[in-house]
Amino acid sequence: MNIFVGSLPFNVEEANLREYFEEYGEVTSAKVITDKFSGRSKGFGFVEMPSDESAQRAIDELNGAKIDGRSIVVNKSEPKPEGERKPFNRNGGNRGSFNRDRDNSRSRY
Repeated sequence: MNIFVGSLPFNVEEANLREYFEEYGEVTSAKVITDKFSGRSKGFGFVEMPSDESAQRAIDELNGAKIDGRSIVVNKSEPKPEGERKPFNRNGGNRGSFNRDRDNSRSRY
Protein backbone atom coordinates (compact mmCIF):
# COMPACT_ATOMS: atom_id res chain seq x y z
CA MET A 1 0.00 0.00 0.00
CA ASN A 2 1.19 3.49 -0.82
CA ILE A 3 0.87 5.90 2.13
CA PHE A 4 0.85 9.70 2.07
CA VAL A 5 2.60 11.44 4.99
CA GLY A 6 1.97 15.17 5.32
CA SER A 7 2.88 18.02 7.68
CA LEU A 8 6.37 16.59 8.15
CA PRO A 9 8.94 18.78 9.85
CA PHE A 10 11.36 20.04 7.20
CA ASN A 11 14.33 18.32 8.88
CA VAL A 12 12.87 14.79 8.48
CA GLU A 13 14.91 12.73 6.04
CA GLU A 14 14.00 9.55 4.18
CA ALA A 15 15.89 7.37 6.66
CA ASN A 16 13.87 8.89 9.54
CA LEU A 17 10.61 8.37 7.68
CA ARG A 18 11.49 4.74 7.00
CA GLU A 19 12.29 4.16 10.71
CA TYR A 20 8.91 5.52 11.85
CA PHE A 21 7.06 3.08 9.61
CA GLU A 22 9.34 0.05 10.11
CA GLU A 23 7.94 -0.24 13.63
CA TYR A 24 4.74 -1.50 11.97
CA GLY A 25 6.19 -3.80 9.31
CA GLU A 26 8.35 -4.03 6.22
CA VAL A 27 8.88 -0.80 4.27
CA THR A 28 9.57 -1.13 0.55
CA SER A 29 10.36 2.55 0.06
CA ALA A 30 10.24 5.89 1.84
CA LYS A 31 10.47 9.16 -0.08
CA VAL A 32 10.48 12.74 1.21
CA ILE A 33 9.44 15.09 -1.59
CA THR A 34 11.87 17.94 -2.14
CA ASP A 35 11.93 21.14 -4.15
CA LYS A 36 13.83 20.48 -7.37
CA PHE A 37 15.68 23.79 -7.23
CA SER A 38 16.57 24.22 -3.55
CA GLY A 39 16.59 20.56 -2.51
CA ARG A 40 14.61 21.52 0.60
CA SER A 41 11.82 19.25 1.85
CA LYS A 42 8.29 20.25 0.86
CA GLY A 43 6.98 18.81 4.13
CA PHE A 44 5.41 15.65 2.79
CA GLY A 45 6.37 12.24 1.51
CA PHE A 46 5.26 8.74 0.63
CA VAL A 47 5.89 5.33 2.18
CA GLU A 48 5.28 2.03 0.43
CA MET A 49 4.50 -1.04 2.55
CA PRO A 50 3.85 -4.47 0.95
CA SER A 51 1.43 -5.63 3.66
CA ASP A 52 -1.91 -3.80 3.59
CA GLU A 53 -2.56 -4.95 7.16
CA SER A 54 0.72 -3.47 8.45
CA ALA A 55 0.17 -0.32 6.40
CA GLN A 56 -3.32 0.21 7.82
CA ARG A 57 -2.01 -0.29 11.36
CA ALA A 58 0.72 2.30 10.69
CA ILE A 59 -1.88 4.74 9.32
CA ASP A 60 -4.12 4.23 12.34
CA GLU A 61 -1.28 4.67 14.83
CA LEU A 62 0.72 7.45 13.17
CA ASN A 63 -2.03 9.75 11.88
CA GLY A 64 -1.97 12.73 14.26
CA ALA A 65 1.27 11.61 15.93
CA LYS A 66 3.75 14.36 16.79
CA ILE A 67 7.22 14.56 15.25
CA ASP A 68 9.34 17.45 16.50
CA GLY A 69 6.19 19.13 17.81
CA ARG A 70 4.21 18.84 14.54
CA SER A 71 1.16 16.63 14.16
CA ILE A 72 1.63 14.60 11.00
CA VAL A 73 -1.12 13.53 8.61
CA VAL A 74 -0.99 9.90 7.49
CA ASN A 75 -3.45 8.28 5.10
CA LYS A 76 -3.73 5.93 2.16
CA SER A 77 -2.43 7.56 -0.99
CA GLU A 78 -4.90 7.53 -3.86
CA PRO A 79 -3.69 8.39 -7.37
CA LYS A 80 -5.31 11.47 -8.91
CA PRO A 81 -7.76 10.62 -11.68
CA GLU A 82 -6.33 11.65 -15.05
CA GLY A 83 -9.15 14.13 -15.69
CA GLU A 84 -8.21 16.25 -12.66
CA ARG A 85 -4.63 16.98 -13.67
CA LYS A 86 -3.95 20.45 -15.01
CA PRO A 87 -1.94 20.71 -18.22
CA PHE A 88 1.55 22.11 -17.96
CA ASN A 89 1.64 25.76 -19.03
CA ARG A 90 5.02 26.69 -20.49
CA ASN A 91 4.15 30.39 -20.31
CA GLY A 92 4.30 30.59 -16.50
CA GLY A 93 0.59 30.55 -15.76
CA ASN A 94 -1.66 33.45 -16.63
CA ARG A 95 1.03 36.10 -16.28
CA GLY A 96 1.09 38.30 -19.32
CA SER A 97 -1.62 36.43 -21.20
CA PHE A 98 -4.68 38.25 -22.32
CA ASN A 99 -8.08 37.27 -20.98
CA ARG A 100 -10.29 35.89 -23.77
CA ASP A 101 -13.39 36.13 -21.56
CA ARG A 102 -13.07 39.88 -21.16
CA ASP A 103 -14.68 42.27 -23.61
CA ASN A 104 -11.73 43.29 -25.77
CA SER A 105 -13.76 45.47 -28.13
CA ARG A 106 -12.52 48.65 -26.47
CA SER A 107 -9.06 49.74 -27.38
CA ARG A 108 -6.62 50.75 -24.65
CA TYR A 109 -5.03 53.37 -26.87
